[in-house]
Amino acid sequence: MLERIHLLVIQQVEKQGSLTGAANVLHVTQSALSHSMKKLEQQLGVEIWRREGRSLQLTQAGHYLLAVANRVLPQLDLAEEQLLQLAQGQRGSLRIGMECHPCYQWLLKIVSPYLNAWPDVDVDVKQKFQFGGIGALVDYEIDLLVTPDPVFKPGLRFEPVFDYEQVLVVAKDHPLASQPHVNPQDLITEVLITYPVDIERLDVYNQFLLPAGITPLRHKTIETTDIMLQMVASGRGVSALPRWLVEEYAHKLDITPLSLGADGIAKHIYLGIRETDHNINYLHAFVELARTTSPE
Repeated sequence: MLERIHLLVIQQVEKQGSLTGAANVLHVTQSALSHSMKKLEQQLGVEIWRREGRSLQLTQAGHYLLAVANRVLPQLDLAEEQLLQLAQGQRGSLRIGMECHPCYQWLLKIVSPYLNAWPDVDVDVKQKFQFGGIGALVDYEIDLLVTPDPVFKPGLRFEPVFDYEQVLVVAKDHPLASQPHVNPQDLITEVLITYPVDIERLDVYNQFLLPAGITPLRHKTIETTDIMLQMVASGRGVSALPRWLVEEYAHKLDITPLSLGADGIAKHIYLGIRETDHNINYLHAFVELARTTSPE
């Protein structure tokens, strides 16, 4: 019946575009691959592909099996990797996904002492999950997620590691710089610079501007913190960032932080892990070290 090789074939045919390409990647003959898949179709009583001209198109059943392959194969790869590491006396690897762009510098403060304490653990930071890592955690593509916006799902747990205030950062000579805090109306004439994140995931929008029915004059996105704050310092716009990060840059740039509203916006950083991994010693040690490492 359905075996791992069948999932690999479906995945590789989709990636390579043909049975020939999949056969080359999987190091089998095309005829053997074709025979294996026809036998599976006969056993299941359903077509996986339909040929259209020279190309193969997945049927509804084929699309379902492709989704299964994309979900299950990474989990099998991870299981084999960890079992091999255990067999070789190694601890394992820790793959960290980032949903908090400014937290990268905080993360660096943890990684160095962690690597010294756990010499047999490899650490890999995957920034492609900056803005959508819950699925990667569920699908075993990462082992730990740094996020300010936990999504509490069955099988996941989120450990709070530190609190911070989200603030508006402006140039020191900006007209708003002398105010104790800013109100939503103050941003009507401002260019708001943010990371390239969906608006509904930006605190400055969903907790400050949108409840007041306010939008800024213009919204501009920039990927890097350094460039973003250079733009702010030169009077090209304002931005919303963690207070600890703004104060760190304020030593070298003419910028200043202002509370968003009279009460400010309080946020927390969480580390998300899978429930089943909670007792893995090297992962637990990373979480405990993160709790004691301040971003400031």
